[in-house]
Amino acid sequence: MTPRVYFAGLALAAMAACAPQVPDSGQGIGFDNSLEAQRQRDAALAGPQYRVPDTVLPPASTPAPGSAEATAAETTRILNETRPGAADSAALNSGVAPVQASPTNAAPLALDNPGISDENNFDAVSERQTIESDAERIANNRAQYEVVQPEALPTRSGGEQPNIVAFALETKHPKGQSVYARAGFGGEARAARNCAAYASSDQAQIDFLERGGPVRDRKGLDPDGDGYACDWDPAPFRKASQG
Repeated sequence: MTPRVYFAGLALAAMAACAPQVPDSGQGIGFDNSLEAQRQRDAALAGPQYRVPDTVLPPASTPAPGSAEATAAETTRILNETRPGAADSAALNSGVAPVQASPTNAAPLALDNPGISDENNFDAVSERQTIESDAERIANNRAQYEVVQPEALPTRSGGEQPNIVAFALETKHPKGQSVYARAGFGGEARAARNCAAYASSDQAQIDFLERGGPVRDRKGLDPDGDGYACDWDPAPFRKASQG
C-alpha cells in the first residue's frame, strides 16, 4: 500500500466517525411523514421569520398630475362630495339591498310633483271625491251652460264690385236657360277666347255684371243669354243659403 492510499483511508475513517448517526424511523429514506412531524413543520413555517414584512410590498402608485388617471380620480372625488346627501349618506343608509346596498348610498328621494295628475289613481281620487260630489259638479257645469241663439246675417253694405252671391239668390232660373237676347254669330268661339283671360268663373261673372250684365254682354261672355258668364253657376250659392 502506498502512503497516499494509506492517508486517504485514514481521512475517510475520520469523517465517518464525526458524522451524526441517523436513527432508523422505519419510514424509509426521506422525510418523516408522521402527523406529529407534520404539525411541527407547520408550526415552524408559521413563525415570524417566514412572514413577509409590509415594507416588502410596493406602495400604491399615485397618478401623475395632469394625467388621465388623475383627472378621472379628481372628477370622481368632486362628484362624490357634491352629490345630494353626501354628508348624511352613511346616516341615511337603510341597509336594504339593492337600493341601499352600500353605506355611501344616499336615501332615495320621494317624488312629489303636484303637476302630475292622479286622476287615474283610484285610491287618490276616492279620498277626495264621491258619487255625490261628482253629481254636484255635473249639475254646476250644466247650470253654467249658455245656449247661443242663431241670429240673422248682417246686411251687406255693398261695395264697388257687384255681389255675385246676392245676384245668385235674386235670380231663380237655372244655368243654361236663355233669358236675355244675344245677337251675332260665332258667340261660342268668342266667349271661349275671352273667358280664358279670367282666373275663375267668379271673376268673369263680376266683370260681366260691372259691364252692364246680365242684360248687356259687351265682351261676349254669355253667348247663350242665361245671364251667367263663362259657365258661372249660381246653384252652389243657392244651396248654401238653404242650409
